[in-house]
Formats: sequence, structure tokens, C-alpha cells
Amino acid sequence: MSVKKEFFKGLVDKNPVMVLGIGLCPALAVTTSVSNALWMMLATTFVLTCSNILVSLVKNIIPAHVRIPVFITIIATFVTVVEIVLKAYQPEVYTSLGIFIPLIVVNCMILGRAEEFASRNGVFMSIVDALGMGIGFGLTLTVLAFFRETLGANKLFGYTLIPGFEPAGIMTVAPGAFITLGLMLWAMNSIMTSRKKH
Repeated sequence: MSVKKEFFKGLVDKNPVMVLGIGLCPALAVTTSVSNALWMMLATTFVLTCSNILVSLVKNIIPAHVRIPVFITIIATFVTVVEIVLKAYQPEVYTSLGIFIPLIVVNCMILGRAEEFASRNGVFMSIVDALGMGIGFGLTLTVLAFFRETLGANKLFGYTLIPGFEPAGIMTVAPGAFITLGLMLWAMNSIMTSRKKH
């Protein structure tokens, strides 16, 4: 099992949003700004990495018939840590991300990695898998947010980009998210098809 292959699969071949089609709810909802996307990437990657580590450590002592409830409890514990830390030290971020912080608990990507990978592999490879998937998820959110924020608000990290430019307001609402994600999926599909031909 190659470390490089395990890490990069989350960026391209098994990208959670672009290939597997999971994590779409936060991808569409929190990407009104690049700042939100980066914070969601950090929060999700932290939960994914910590839960993968713990699942990998306790996989042999969890009875098979209760493994899913145990995995969910582990994930919920780390989500609670993230929620408390953000609420205490980054209240603006906590308010901006809103319900999508606690909803990390039910993100299929995190439970899926615990079940499919961490419960069958060692700690180190579980960390590599979590980082690859978390960063792949986060990069997708960041690219999506970049287009939505720049085209929809004419801003990036709160700074106006082109004075006098009239932004396309549709990009800051749900249809803009769907349109942008659709174009990204088309581009990703074209790239993957081209790679298979060569």
C-alpha cells in the first residue's frame, strides 16, 4: 500500500464531492466565501483525522454488532470539541458556519472512512487517508467558494476586487452554488475521461 497513492486518492480519484458525491450539503451551503470553505476544511479534516486514529486504535476491541454506533460516538466527540473551540475562540466563524459544524457528525465521508478504511488499517495509513480525503474535500469547497465569492460579491476575504464591477448576485445563493458545482463536475469528468484515454 503506497502512502502517496493513499493520500492523493482523496484529491482526485476518490474526491469526496467531485467523484463520490458525498458531503454535498456543506459544499453547497458554506461556500459563499473562501474563508468559510477553509474553516470547514479545517474542522472536517480535524474530525476525520482524529476519528480515523481512534477507530484504528480500537477496531479490534469493538464488537462487530455495535461498531457503527461506536464510530458515530467517536465522531460526535470530536465534532463537539470543534464546536466548543470555535464557539470560544472564533465566534464569528462559529456563527457563519452555523448548523453545518454539528452536521459534520452525519457527513457520510467521515463515517465512510471510519468503516471502509480506518477499521481495516493501521494508525499511520488511517492518518494519511484522512488527510488526503479532508484536503480533497476542502480544496473542492475552496475552489467552489472562490468562484462564488469573486463572481457573486466581487470580493475575496472581504476585500473588493474590482471597483465598480457589478457582481452576479445569483452566485451568492443556492442556484449559483448548483451552477458552479455542475461546471466543476463537468470539468472533472472531462479530465478523468481524458486521463483514461491516455
